[in-house]
Amino acid sequence: MASWLSIPSGSHFSLANIPFGIISTSAAPTRRPAVAIGTHVLDLAAFAHGGGFARFSALPPGQLWVFAETTLNAFAALGRPTHRLVRQYLQDVFRTDTPYPETLKANPTLQQTALLTLAGVQTHLPLTIGDYTDFFAGRNHASNVGTLFRGPANALNPNYSHLPVAYHGRSSSVVVSGTPLHRPRGQVLPAPGGTTPVFRPSARLDIELELGAFIGRGNPLGRAVPVDEAEEYIFGYVLMNDWSARDIQQWEYVPLGPFNAKNFGTTISAWVVLADALEPFHAHGLPNDVELQSYLREDRKDNVIAVHLEVDIQTARGNKRTITCTSSENLLWSWPQMVAHHTVSGCNLRTGDLLGSGTISGFTDGTHGSLLEQTKGGKMAVEIGDETRKFLEDGDTVVIRGWSGDNPDALVGFGECTGQILTALA
Repeated sequence: MASWLSIPSGSHFSLANIPFGIISTSAAPTRRPAVAIGTHVLDLAAFAHGGGFARFSALPPGQLWVFAETTLNAFAALGRPTHRLVRQYLQDVFRTDTPYPETLKANPTLQQTALLTLAGVQTHLPLTIGDYTDFFAGRNHASNVGTLFRGPANALNPNYSHLPVAYHGRSSSVVVSGTPLHRPRGQVLPAPGGTTPVFRPSARLDIELELGAFIGRGNPLGRAVPVDEAEEYIFGYVLMNDWSARDIQQWEYVPLGPFNAKNFGTTISAWVVLADALEPFHAHGLPNDVELQSYLREDRKDNVIAVHLEVDIQTARGNKRTITCTSSENLLWSWPQMVAHHTVSGCNLRTGDLLGSGTISGFTDGTHGSLLEQTKGGKMAVEIGDETRKFLEDGDTVVIRGWSGDNPDALVGFGECTGQILTALA
């Protein structure tokens, strides 16, 4: 799929992708939708205003207002069939043999107003997030952490393989890639075996390598989403770092689970990769030998999406190391299963709701999605140049990358999900 627009080999934003996001510029600070393409973005508000969708009959002119909104919620709510047609149309616009040359390729005026450099725009949260639910679908991570805390015989709780375990997170502190976060303060036990907490900045601040899924269609209150229909409710996917203060979590999580250890910040990547763009990369996840309840049984066997994942840590002194290389195939539960389980009680999901996969880890060293696993609970250190880390220090920047495909000219990627840890506020 060749393009008349120069797209560097290895770009996450090939013509096979067309991810959606929200941008602004210094010259036009109003937020509006865009798609990323190579080292450029197509400003969809300017493109629509300039007649770029004049040849697109699948979306009535009266609905083009969705491309002038300050979030992607209205576009997401149109449903996956519409997302599919819009993406295909934009791919055709950028093809070398485009059937619509007058819309952009042969329209220098519209190119000047609608085709911007990626480096010249500011990205923002792509959707308004009403609710955020974080699952625990990475079985290797669950087993590794369970072994640290409870021993190998009791690593996984009895319910783990029967249902997708999750907790409700804090949507107000979900931030877009590039947003710095202050180290959280909270109650922690001062030493192993202690029983009286102290209040201080977290000393065991960690990362959690995850994927996130945005809901496009909602379901009515009381109506469960069937597992084999659930993919149609997903708008698209992002990278996610579910930052975790392990020492705060250790003290607070009994009996109701994480709270302040998680609610200080969750970082997501800026560009939403549509579900259709990832359709060619479906694969088999981890096997589950448990006889599932009927509402979790899928007809589709290649039920997870294969995404290559990497994590870098860069210190304030400039040392940098890739500490994790793994794959999203290390998930026990699929996104449709997560949606089906979330709604089986009658819970109504809404457009813009965000679901997290849980930490994604492989089987071997260098494939773990958290420092807690890599350092065996802080007993070992990770070398980063001439520095070491057991957990994150102030000034550290974490960069997550993810992409599907092996052809460097047709990657379907997410860009980066970055965040720097700042000193705790007084």
